[in-house]
Formats: sequence, structure tokens, C-alpha cells
Amino acid sequence: MSHEGIATRSVMRSVAFLGASALAVSVLAGCSDPDPAGKPLAGQDIAPAARAEIADGGTLHWAVDAVPETLNTFQSDADTATTRIAQATLPSMFRFDAAGRPERNPAYLESAKVVETEPKQVVLYKLNQQAVWSDGREIGAADFAAQWRALSGKDSAYWTARNAGYDRIEKIQRGDNDLEVRVTFGQPYADWRSLFSPLYPKEVMGTPDSFNDGARRKLKVSAGPFVLKSIDRKAGEVLLTRNPRWWGERAKLNEIVLRAVPRDERAAALAAGDLDLAEVDPAAAKRIALAAPPRPQSPSAGGSATPLMGPDRRSLTPAQKRDKARFRGFEVRKSLEPAYTQLALNGGEGPLADERVRRGVARALDREKLAKLVLSPLGLPAEPVGSHLALSGQAAYADNSGAIGGQDTAEAQALLADAGWVPGGPVEERKKGEKAAGSEADKPKKGSKSEKAEKDSDKESGKKAEKDSDKESGKKGDKDSEKESGKKDSAKDSEGGDDGAYIVGQDNKADGDEGEHLAQDGKQYGSKQLQQGGVPGAYAPQGTAAPAGAAVRPLAKDGKALTLRFVVPQGEGSQSLRTVADRIGIMLERVGIRTEISKVSDESYFKDHIASGQYDLALYSWPTSAYPATDARPIYAKPVPAADGSLNVEQNYTRVGTDQVDQLFDQAIATLDESESRSLIRKADSRIWAAAGSIPLYQRPQLTAARTNIANAGAFGFGTPLYEDMGFLKKGSGAPAPSSQG
Repeated sequence: MSHEGIATRSVMRSVAFLGASALAVSVLAGCSDPDPAGKPLAGQDIAPAARAEIADGGTLHWAVDAVPETLNTFQSDADTATTRIAQATLPSMFRFDAAGRPERNPAYLESAKVVETEPKQVVLYKLNQQAVWSDGREIGAADFAAQWRALSGKDSAYWTARNAGYDRIEKIQRGDNDLEVRVTFGQPYADWRSLFSPLYPKEVMGTPDSFNDGARRKLKVSAGPFVLKSIDRKAGEVLLTRNPRWWGERAKLNEIVLRAVPRDERAAALAAGDLDLAEVDPAAAKRIALAAPPRPQSPSAGGSATPLMGPDRRSLTPAQKRDKARFRGFEVRKSLEPAYTQLALNGGEGPLADERVRRGVARALDREKLAKLVLSPLGLPAEPVGSHLALSGQAAYADNSGAIGGQDTAEAQALLADAGWVPGGPVEERKKGEKAAGSEADKPKKGSKSEKAEKDSDKESGKKAEKDSDKESGKKGDKDSEKESGKKDSAKDSEGGDDGAYIVGQDNKADGDEGEHLAQDGKQYGSKQLQQGGVPGAYAPQGTAAPAGAAVRPLAKDGKALTLRFVVPQGEGSQSLRTVADRIGIMLERVGIRTEISKVSDESYFKDHIASGQYDLALYSWPTSAYPATDARPIYAKPVPAADGSLNVEQNYTRVGTDQVDQLFDQAIATLDESESRSLIRKADSRIWAAAGSIPLYQRPQLTAARTNIANAGAFGFGTPLYEDMGFLKKGSGAPAPSSQG
């Protein structure tokens, strides 16, 4: 699911107990709808075109964050570039459609289905008779068996990041012929479609040495529309070329070059002609979008083709006119990622260990306002996420947020009062170095922001952002203008020391600089990292007065104020998280909760704070999966004591979990009736909401800059890219000729 942490399927979510009676209404309501999953909020934006319209040949230069450390997706240091290479070069039995649901991949499978359930579950795979590895050998049962043995968890010599599902397999056999593979499960497994995607050849999976080291830097054997030709770590490039043994539709492109380009340098690389396709942050997207007029919204785009909110094209500044010329031939394609940003509440200790306090925090949040803050400026649907375990359109999705309830100041204060936190109670002076309740810092808090101040901040910050952006863009080139706001932010961060701690509401920290970036969550922690941008309009201008009667007395208990330490990353790519954190701080202030924002380095943010539990509140992201019973369980599993006395939290960084949720996941994973399994997942989600260990906020935006003549590539949303169909439109199709086509 940023400094918003994404993980891949190797990492996912968590919760605490609330009585079943309190959940009955919401659970029943969530399941009464014949199709609560709905449709994706935003569709793919990939400029679809028929293969006949695409030229043969050409090289696509595609930005990645880094050259991958490993080509083995089952290792812990695999990243998004690892996944991209695997998708282009290796078999996947199932891929995802535009709604994020698994579908059979006909290039490899003629069919796959459960053929027996008693006494054991048996899945029969019938392989495409043309499917061969690049060395000419047929794909078959030996490859399936080697992957099962490597990932079963029975041999510790294999350094695997995950073995979910493979540990339930009892045996793998050849079927009636070489094209059939019979997989027998020792325990029923509902998510069997998640297995063997990707499938590595037995040459990689056959021995621990080949698994651990052999596939880190090269793939000698592959079976996709492309093959891995070379990796140049010095130049930061990975070269994929057409697979001459590919039996499917011949790849339109000759080559794909994956080029490592930092996010803050991508706009300059695009303008220089060094890239054809690149995910970009909102600030860069806004500049690039000036070069192409808004495209008509396609029926399948679901709102993703609506224009970015930007300047009036009839009155562009000189800097904007330069950008319009600089990025001519490019456009921004946008969708929503299969990932969401959440507010995590650390229930391991302190005030948030009390479920009533966590629920009070949840009821103080206006999630709709936070979603609009981030997504509306991007022209994307601004709807709060209603599930921890799936997103709108995915099969398991249902809006179960009713289990916690919407924003309600009175209810939030009642919950907090029930936990003993009352307004205006006596607060003892803290001794030097003593922690506040729920906080690691010791700065006092003064002042408060009002509803009017918040609205004013949106306007003023947005205006300032536009002016500053124009000014900087005019003074400097691409690279300098993109880094300028980050320099300002870093300078401000240093004012607060290593942690950059400050109290929400202090004017010297609440200026409008962070409003220079539109909102997108950036680095995602877990096994993957993504970049992030920022958001306009989080602060009131200095000196804005709160209206009379708006101040809320801070809550206190046993002589200590209710102060929560809100940890945020301080890097220049994390403006959006800091902006959202400040807005949340304002919302909590209205019910009497103080938030103390602590800025920490990007490198230590997840490892030293989130994973180790050194925070009260934090923002990070999780991806959602088509297989939540498998992938989400580690994120919401109840923490258990380890043999050495420590607490084993798996990926449950909020440290909130219950036996009920664990049982529902266990039942869902062992239920072969898909409808019943989805119902169990939705019930688990309702209980996760009720425990308020984490509060989903909004789906992450996905912004991709692309040459206007590139087809079938861009913002893929939920869907798996079809690499063989990507390419440059033929000349005369209405788009400019590709400069990189060869």
C-alpha cells in the first residue's frame, strides 16, 4: 500500500478488537450490495491503439528509479525495475486486467482450474503448446516443481523474501502429457492464481546458488516478448531486445532501454530528448502538461483524462511559455495506482494503545477533505478509500468505513473523554528531557488554527505556489527550478535540528513554501521506493487570526497534555506528506489533540521509526493486491511474542491486531468458494476499521509523461502492461515522428 510505504506482494497490513455487535450493521450493509466492488475510480491512460497503427521498430527509453540490484522478484531487495523486467521477459500464468482482477494469460495458459477438492485440492494447468524458453526447451512441470521447492520454505538455503502459497503445496506432477501440470495442495488455498507469476526456469530455481546469486545480475534463459540483452551499471541502463523465439504477437519495438534517472531530473531529461516515458511528480507534470492541449476524455479513462488544474493557457507567464516549447511533443497520462496512503496509529504503547483514543483520532479526520487536497489539483477522482484490503474495482472491495464512522467532532471528543482525556485539565510542567504523553519531543504547543484559516490557506498557498514556480522557472533551467523548492524546504528542516520537530500551529513553521508542489505520495517503504511531490494550500498565511470562540482547550490526563508525535520524512520529495500531516494536525487540534511534527531523514524514516515503532502517527502507503487473504495478512496479523522476548510484528507496524481478524484471514484463504472468501475478507476489513490502527485516506496518483506518439503505454493503473503492443504510431497518424525510432 510513499513515504507512504509501498511494498510489493512481499509486504502488506494490521488491526484491533471491537465487539461483534458494534460491527453487525456495517458488515451486513457492506455485503448486501450485489456488487460493492464497483468500478475503478480512474481507468488506464495509455493512449490505446491497434497494432496495425503502430510502426515496426524503434527504441523506447523508459525511466526507472535505479538499475535493479537483483533480477529475482522473490528476493527481498527486488524493486519496481525488477518487476518491470520480469513482466517483459518471464512467463506469468495470470496477469491483471484494468480493474485489478486476475485473468488467465493466454500466451502461457490454455486453461487453469481446480479439478478436485476432495480429498485434496488439485489445480490442473494446461500450457500453451508453443510456450518455450529462449533456449528452445518447452516450459513444463519441471519448472513448476523447481519453483515450488525453492519457495516452499522447507530449505533455508534459499534466501527467499516470501513463500506464501507455495508452502501449502504438497506435490507437483506431470499430467497426461508434457503440456499438463498437476499441483496438489496439502491445505486448501483460495489464492492459487497468485502462484507461478512470474515463473522462473528450473535453471534459476533448481539450486540455492543459482537462486541466491545466479539470477541477481543476469537471466540466461527467459520466455517473454523481450529478452535481457545487457545491464550497464556504470551508465545506469538495462537493455531489453525482441525475443526471436517469442511465439506470440511479435513485439512492435526493437528495444526497450530502462534508464535510471532520479525523479527530480526527469523533466530535464525529457526536455533534452533522453527519455520517451517517465513517471513524474505533480510539479513536473503540471509544467509538461502545458505543451499538449487537454485530450478528450475516453470512456475507459474513468476521469483520468481530465486536465491537470493549472494556469490559464490564455495568459501564460514567460516561464510557462518556455516550458510549453520545451516539452512540445509530450503529454501527461494519469491514473490512480493500486496503492493508497494511510494514517498509521501506533497502538503499541502510549495514549494510542487505548482503542478509544485511536477511534477518537479517526473520528476527528475529514478524509474527504484530505483526498480533495491531494487529488483534485491533478484532475483525478477525489474519493476517500473505503477499505484496507482492496480498492474500488477490485473484487474484494467494499466500503467498510462505516465501522468507524465519518468525521464527527462531538463523537471524537466523547471517545477521548471516555478514555479520561478532558479539556482544560491541569497540566504539570515537564522537566527537561521528559516526554509528553505519546511524544518523544518536549516543545510546548500554543495557538490554534480555525476553519477559516484553513480555507484561506488553500487560496493563499496556491497563489504563492504559482508565482514562486513561475519566478524560479524563469530564473533557472529545468533542473534548478525543480530543485529550488526542495532547497527551501531543506533549509527550513534544518531549523528544527536533526528531527526538525515543530508544533502544528506555530507560525514560523506554517508558511506556504510547501504548497509549491501538487500532491503525490512519494517514496513508498517496504521493499519498494517511489518518489513523491507536494500539495498546495496546507497553511494559513502568517498572522491569520482565528475567529472568536474557535480555540479548543487541549486535552489532558493525569497532569499531561495529549500530545502525539507525528513523524514525517524531511527530503525534498516528501512535501506532500508534510503538507497532509500538517492538515491532519489542524483537524486533531480542533478536538484538543496536540501533534508534534518531527522531521527525520528519508534514510531513517521507515527503518528507524516506522518499523521500530518510534512514532505515534505516520503517513505511508500500502499496495493493494488481487489476493488480500494472502498478501494482507502479514500487515494485520496480531503481533506475537518471539522466543527471545521481542514482539514479532511481521509487517504490522501499527502493532494493532486481533485474534478475530487472524481467524477471518485464515478462513478466507482456505475457502475455495470465491464469493464466501470475499465476504470473509470484507468482514475482516470491517474489524480492521473498527480497531482504528490505520486509517486509509486516498488512492495514490500515477502521473506519466509520454511522447504523444507512444501507444499502449503510460499510466497503467491496475493493469499489467502488454510489452509486445507498445510502440510508436506510424507516420501520418496525426502524431509527430518519434525521435528515438530506429
